Amino acid sequence: FTKTLTAVQRGLFINNEFVSGSSQIKVVNPSNGKVILEAEAAGKEEVDAAVFAADKAYKEVWSKTTPSHRRDLMLRLADLIERDQEEIAQIETIDGGKPITFTRSVDTKFLSECLRYFAGWADKLQGKVIETEGVLTMVRHEPIGVCAAIVPWNFPSLLLMTKLGPALATGNTIVAKSSEITPLSALKIAALAKEAGFPPGVINIITGYGETTGELLSRHKAVRKITFTGSTRAGRLVMKASAESNMKKVTLELGGKSPNIIFEDADIDKAVKWAYRGIYFHQGQVCTSGSRIYVQESIYDDFIKRFKEYVGYAPIGNPLADSTIHGPQASKTQYDRVMGYIEAGKQEGATVALGGARWGNEGYFIQPTIFTDVKEDMTIMKEEIFGPVVCVSKFKDRDEAIQLANNSDYGLAAAVFSQNLDTCLDVSEQIQSGIVWINCINMFDTATPFGGYKGSGFGREGGEYVLAEYTQVKAVKINRGAPV
Repeated sequence: FTKTLTAVQRGLFINNEFVSGSSQIKVVNPSNGKVILEAEAAGKEEVDAAVFAADKAYKEVWSKTTPSHRRDLMLRLADLIERDQEEIAQIETIDGGKPITFTRSVDTKFLSECLRYFAGWADKLQGKVIETEGVLTMVRHEPIGVCAAIVPWNFPSLLLMTKLGPALATGNTIVAKSSEITPLSALKIAALAKEAGFPPGVINIITGYGETTGELLSRHKAVRKITFTGSTRAGRLVMKASAESNMKKVTLELGGKSPNIIFEDADIDKAVKWAYRGIYFHQGQVCTSGSRIYVQESIYDDFIKRFKEYVGYAPIGNPLADSTIHGPQASKTQYDRVMGYIEAGKQEGATVALGGARWGNEGYFIQPTIFTDVKEDMTIMKEEIFGPVVCVSKFKDRDEAIQLANNSDYGLAAAVFSQNLDTCLDVSEQIQSGIVWINCINMFDTATPFGGYKGSGFGREGGEYVLAEYTQVKAVKINRGAPV
């Protein structure tokens, strides 16, 4: 893996060149806490340069490019990503701590699939014609211009692609800010974009801190649309910055506290395995994590017993090892945050049924943790922990399950386990969330919408629905005999 790290880019990708920033960021390996390298961070000068490059490219080149040419460039980039997907997987694992098994089978596999999906839309965007008395109206769906994307650290390349794909397909240029915690895979993709032949300025990828680089992008008046994935608190700041600058179009994919409801007629062995995937995938650092498990009281004890046994078998350790299922938290900050929540759970009277402590002597590893005897008003039940911590509670009947599931400021995702389809559909209709999985959890694809209700944000990623987030609608009205 030394060769992989030696070849990785460190600069800011602006106007098809890697350039220095106004400061440097220490990129840390979460498996051992050691610095991997120092990457460049963008200040005001670099943000302005990236936005200027994107604006110039949009006005002079990209807006005049045919949809089929955009499609072909995107397909070429997808091919290059597929060619180098093992290198990207290694970078992602070293940088963020996600086990290599998952970066290979989920993250890097998704990158080329996502780009090809949206490339397919590039030449299929259509408006409509509306005829009224005396007036013929052509409705056009036009690109917005310069789009900014702020990408979090938990899926740095995958979430970059969910924003890059639709932005490019609809004819926009983009400035993407990767997280200061995990900037390296995005910079690798930037190098591939240049190799694919994208014109200078169409794709710009920078990194930096949210309170500086992110704030500058959110307030930049030449940016006409911003898409943000991250915490609800930070999402509010992005909205405020947009409102106070130029009312740029905003899409927010924010936090979650997703309920996982398991009815007494569920296949309990399958429910246990899915519940594990629901909360412990990527060490719980997933916005859709099923961090509140509600189990019908008649099977509660049996579920707890089987769930503890299953969780206890998960191999913890070096994320570069093929056998590892559970790696470290992505950063020291996140490790401290999660450990703080575990301590809060103990102090407020919840029972640690499993885990609840550090694992190993180096790096940011936390044991998979199960809390029982949890009350609805406890901190660990109300706030998003974003770590390998789950709360398991009982419910009596369907009505109580729905009430408990909706007892949250969030509404991103939920899961329902039952062998009765009527139960599943009825509950799914009444749950206030943008996604409901039935007899599965944390299953994703490019073709379907992704987004939340309430404090989990607004707008959608994925599928045909996301295209509207990157376009604006214009009505061109032609007088066909309307009286003066």
